[in-house]
Amino acid sequence: MNDNNDLYKYLDQQIAFRSEKAADSRLLYFPLCGIDSAHLKSSITPFLSGDIKIDKERFLTKPSSREDLRQNLRNIFFNIKNQGIISLADDNDDDVFHVEAGPLWHKVIRTFSLSGLEIEALNFVPVTGENVELMRVQCLNISDKTIFFTPTSSIPIFGRALVNKHDHEHVTALLHRIKQLKQGVLVEPVMSFNEEGHLPNKTVYYVFGFQGMGENPVGTFPTVESFVSDGGTYAKPQAVFQNKQPGFLSDSALQGKEAMGALRFKEYKLNPGDTVDYYFMLGIEDDNAKAMKVYQRFDSPEKFQAAFDKNKEYWQAKSSAITFSTRDDNYNAWLQWVSLQPVLRRIYGCSFLPDHDYGKGGKGWRDIWQDLLSLILIEPENVRGSLINNFAGVRIDGSNATIIGSAPGEFVADRNAIARVWMDHGVWPLMTVLLYIHQTGDFQLLLEENVYFKDHQLSRNFEKDIAWSPQYGQQLKDKEGQVYKGSILEHILVQHLVQFFNVGEHNIIRLENADWNDGYDMAFERGESVAFMSFYGGNLIALAECLEALEEKMKLSTLEIAEELLLLLDVASNQPVDYSNAVDKRSRLFENYLKKVQPVVSGKKCGIKIVDLVKDLRQKGEWIFSYIKTNEKINVQDQGQEYTWYNGYYDNQGKKVEGEDRGHIRMILASSVFPIMSGLANLDEVRQIIKAVDEYLQDEQLGGYRLNTNFQLNHYLDMGRAFGFAYGTKENGAFFSHMAVMYAYALYKRGFVREGSKVIRSIYNMCVDTAKSKIYPGIPEYIDSEGRGMYHYLTGSASWLVLTELTQKFGVSGQYGNLLLAPKLVKEDFNEQGEVKIECYFAQKRLTVIYINSSLLDFGEYKIKDVFFNEQTVAFEPYSNYAVLIKKEILQSAPRESVIKVHF
Repeated sequence: MNDNNDLYKYLDQQIAFRSEKAADSRLLYFPLCGIDSAHLKSSITPFLSGDIKIDKERFLTKPSSREDLRQNLRNIFFNIKNQGIISLADDNDDDVFHVEAGPLWHKVIRTFSLSGLEIEALNFVPVTGENVELMRVQCLNISDKTIFFTPTSSIPIFGRALVNKHDHEHVTALLHRIKQLKQGVLVEPVMSFNEEGHLPNKTVYYVFGFQGMGENPVGTFPTVESFVSDGGTYAKPQAVFQNKQPGFLSDSALQGKEAMGALRFKEYKLNPGDTVDYYFMLGIEDDNAKAMKVYQRFDSPEKFQAAFDKNKEYWQAKSSAITFSTRDDNYNAWLQWVSLQPVLRRIYGCSFLPDHDYGKGGKGWRDIWQDLLSLILIEPENVRGSLINNFAGVRIDGSNATIIGSAPGEFVADRNAIARVWMDHGVWPLMTVLLYIHQTGDFQLLLEENVYFKDHQLSRNFEKDIAWSPQYGQQLKDKEGQVYKGSILEHILVQHLVQFFNVGEHNIIRLENADWNDGYDMAFERGESVAFMSFYGGNLIALAECLEALEEKMKLSTLEIAEELLLLLDVASNQPVDYSNAVDKRSRLFENYLKKVQPVVSGKKCGIKIVDLVKDLRQKGEWIFSYIKTNEKINVQDQGQEYTWYNGYYDNQGKKVEGEDRGHIRMILASSVFPIMSGLANLDEVRQIIKAVDEYLQDEQLGGYRLNTNFQLNHYLDMGRAFGFAYGTKENGAFFSHMAVMYAYALYKRGFVREGSKVIRSIYNMCVDTAKSKIYPGIPEYIDSEGRGMYHYLTGSASWLVLTELTQKFGVSGQYGNLLLAPKLVKEDFNEQGEVKIECYFAQKRLTVIYINSSLLDFGEYKIKDVFFNEQTVAFEPYSNYAVLIKKEILQSAPRESVIKVHF
């Protein structure tokens, strides 16, 4: 693979890296965080900018969006006797600057040659549960002379909510009660400001510090006024540049002010070759006493070092849960950073990093299911409860709450209190559940019960329940007033059967407020999504296959479901619906089913034979495939070539979105991904789609695959906001990693291995072309037309890439609890000895799977000859030339750590 990376180089045999060029971009950032979403979250840049917070209500420092990174946050000034002032976070002409970082720590090292100092700042968040960012600033005298200097920290304390960055910023500062302590500065606002109802404050914010072996600062400048003063700036605070002395402020000068974590330390004499360390704690706690307890846990160099060692050990284990070993060591290290990203997204959600400034916390519906994909691959035994809990967000109309809170069963209808419905939300839970069942063989999950979500929203946002109030509760009830529960399978059926009947005028599932592409948000009335209808079709068939396996494995013949669901199952109906009649389908849904289940259900359940349910689901799925094949194929003649793919959408005027329009080709990548992934497109059609995608969506210069062609529009108000974005940004024609990875997954799944490898390679090459991408290792949400990586770290593409590499490329996956090895490797993946290796978890075992291809054959040429399990020949069932099945009974009796060698 090409490696044009000039931003960072990996340290020997590690995924930690060193960057000599990080200082070239003030917009480059790195995440630091605690162990879960309830704990501290930080971002940090080479100039120590970023922010520190727990959630949207509790920011230690001022919230930072992308452009705010140009301003300083964490800074230390050094007033050097007879020389002048230097600072750690500002530009200095005479210094050498580099960054080192690893999971999850960040170090800035600056050499000030004229001043004779090398200064190193190490930052991390402990993994023992404290809401504090720890920082060590180490000064080394690299000159041949003794240096005298006086350090002063500069860390503004915001101490309030995200909204107060712009709303009542001054008024909320008046609530501050600031304390000057011997350890530093502590801020305790007297209340949380909210015009809907002010509340007593229960949070304190602090910046504490000590020198060397525990010596306190000599004093503090606890307010911006006392530190910066009217005539100064954060880059040139008058307390430093006029060498003011700290002192205790009067109440009138101290209280109700913008707070400052400015700690002054005594003048220090540093001899040549000697070092001195300064330690800082930047934290948020419930009260003063708890803040002091945190200080005491880290109030010595030994305690700090112990916390750092634990941090490295914890995050190294997280990043190594799945490790890949191919010919390319840099690619292997990059994949380890990608493997860490789903963990980061579970902690941050889609918020709280500088590019993700739109978020307010919580996790989106689509996000939780896709992030669980990687968790299932690592620790499926710990995922079961989350899978069940998440289904409590499904409404009986097949829609769902869109935001999931931090507590189990906690749901919010919408992040912005806007009633909206995404038509794709029903597909993701089943895909995740199927992966879980294949990895574990746990069919019982489908029979577990949970509640349904209830709020004012009815009939997929067409109606409102004006009688509902929060006091009623957020759980669906029956006619007797009892909370209703249905099986997980029933929830899945609701999501899919409702959508089968929820069609527009072209008999395609309605787009509603959007699908996966949130930017397609202006076609509620007449928009339709062919792309995701094909996904639903594939799901219906996959669910039918799963139920057949359930019937065999669990020896069941019937299942119980809500009585009302029979209205959507033709095998149980006296009046089956003509699927080709869109009006009849909508009538069955809105006039029959929804009227019977809203606002309450009967609570009655009935049995249905699994064989009948399977027949109905398969019939619906196959009808979807046939209908799309007949009605949605696009054929374009262009420069003597014929290109064929499937239309993916209808807009709010009821017009087909894709094809040729006024001399321009309109094509959307999602419209090709899901017909391939679902199995709708046959192999010849897949080849035709690949040809069209390569022609119209692959960029000649950058090599990646764009989300759509340039529609040559300033806006497209009949489709959505996406087309108002400049072409090549975000959802309008950017290189959107998530969809590109799903395209690669679909190609691998259908056996187009070389083509899938090409797509993954294009993403990697763009990411590591760091002169353009300007990001640390990992995969961003998208890459723009200039090749810049945007919205780094928090992206569903990371889970999908891990899923693709593990289950498709390396071919390590489950089949109803058995281990399936079906590698789809190309010869370039193997090292010089003809080996590749993957370490992963399966059936609660740590497996090392080694594929041995001594003849360096390509995919399609090699076939599996022998399989050794811990050096013993093992019996296997051949699936194909390149796939074998190992029964779970063999795994159950194996050691916790086992090695499988597969010879081609």
